[in-house]
Amino acid sequence: MAKKILVVDDDPNVVYYLVGFFHDNGYETCSAVNAPEAFEVLQKEKPDLITLDIDMPEVTGPQFYRKYTQIDDLKDIPVIVISGMAKPHLAVKKALAVVEKPFERNELLKIVKGAIGDP
Repeated sequence: MAKKILVVDDDPNVVYYLVGFFHDNGYETCSAVNAPEAFEVLQKEKPDLITLDIDMPEVTGPQFYRKYTQIDDLKDIPVIVISGMAKPHLAVKKALAVVEKPFERNELLKIVKGAIGDP
């Protein structure tokens, strides 16, 4: 069974790109364009990894992260922060990695494979 990645970003173009990129590299994907939707998808899909934008309306990426890491069966899902904000590494201190937009595709894929392995 292929590894599954949840893509969370309020920019639909980024979601579309990342979902396609991960799919092209053999991973299953699910996505959300805001934190409340992401929380629902997370509980339903239980992905192996989450890519998370920081600056989202209403509920920010760090707030979403703090919420899901309070739930025992979800708390160990690793997260990669993908953000265009300055100093995104400060937003989610336990992030597996922080990738700044615009990102290098091969570097992101290397981080994903290091975290959850090949699809």
